[in-house]
Amino acid sequence: MVEWVDVFTRNVYKDVLIDSLRYCQKHKGLLLYGWCIMTNHVHLIISSADGFKQEYILRDFKKHTSRQLITMIEGNPQESRKNRMLWLFKEAGKSNSNNKYYQFWQQDNHPLELSGNLLIDQKLSYLHNNPVEAGIVDEPESYLYSSARDYSGRKGFIDIEFIE
Repeated sequence: MVEWVDVFTRNVYKDVLIDSLRYCQKHKGLLLYGWCIMTNHVHLIISSADGFKQEYILRDFKKHTSRQLITMIEGNPQESRKNRMLWLFKEAGKSNSNNKYYQFWQQDNHPLELSGNLLIDQKLSYLHNNPVEAGIVDEPESYLYSSARDYSGRKGFIDIEFIE
């Protein structure tokens, strides 16, 4: 997220990401192992199915969600932060020749190759503990917008591939 804007304090905006992740799973070859939507950023542990490229999946995900979220923010009469958010996105877009108007997501993705079970376990634990560290919940599995629920034996919002 550019400027670490707290867009995802509203569930309706988080739901856009969930719907788009589901679409990418069904149509774009996304394999999702872990996820967590925080107020101003998203963590994903992903790979891609044979014949699909991760960078294309992320490009399409970011392009679609940025357009949809900007439109939702513009049209939301209850969005008290609308002018500030749109101004920040517009300013970020001016400095990036890849954008016409707004830049919602940061340009880079900060990918890490997770090789080995220890590193995978560390990153999954970090991802799931983000809402605890932020003081949102007491236990990772209590946070609705995370795969921690799935790993604790409860059903989450998005089907995942379990890391064994």
